[in-house]
Amino acid sequence: MKKDDCFYLGKIVKKYSFKGELLAKLDTDEPDLYDNLDAIFIDLRGNLVPFFIESSQLHKSNLLRLKFEDVNSEADADALIKTELYLPLDLLPKLEGEKFYFHEVIGFKIKDKNFGDVGIIKAINDSTAQALFEIDRNGIEILIPMNDEFITKVDRENKVIEVNTPEGLIELYIE
Repeated sequence: MKKDDCFYLGKIVKKYSFKGELLAKLDTDEPDLYDNLDAIFIDLRGNLVPFFIESSQLHKSNLLRLKFEDVNSEADADALIKTELYLPLDLLPKLEGEKFYFHEVIGFKIKDKNFGDVGIIKAINDSTAQALFEIDRNGIEILIPMNDEFITKVDRENKVIEVNTPEGLIELYIE
C-alpha cells in the first residue's frame, strides 16, 4: 500500500497502559466513524505497515484508544509513539454539497464569479491559519483562501470549483 492510495487519519500520541495500549489523536471531525476498525496502516520509516486491531474505543473527544495484535508491552508501544496512521482512500466517507477533501480537488479548475477562469488547483496549503488554494494560471501562482463564504459551488462531475472572491484579489497576482 502506498501513501498516495491512503489518507492521513492521525498520530499515536502516548501509551495508555502497561499492556501495550496506545492513544491516537485523530485528524477528523467525526472520530466515531473510526471506532470499529479491523486494521490500520502505520508509517514506519517511510513504509506503510498494516497493524491488526484487537480492540479500539473512543477516549475523550478526539482520541482513539487502540490495542494492536502483537503489541503487548510498554517497549512495543514505545516504538509506535509519534507514528502516523493511515487508511485506504476508499474508507473515506463520501462528502456532499460544497464540502470536499483536500486531495480530491487537486486538478480542479477554479472559476471566479467576477474574474472568470482563474486556473487549475495544483495544491492546498494548510500550513497557514487559513487554508489556501494554490492555483496555477499559465505559470503564475495565485493563492485564494479556502473560505466558506468564497466557495459558491463544487461541481465534482466537471471538476470545477466556483468562487466569489473580493474584487481585486486575483488581479494582485497577475499585474
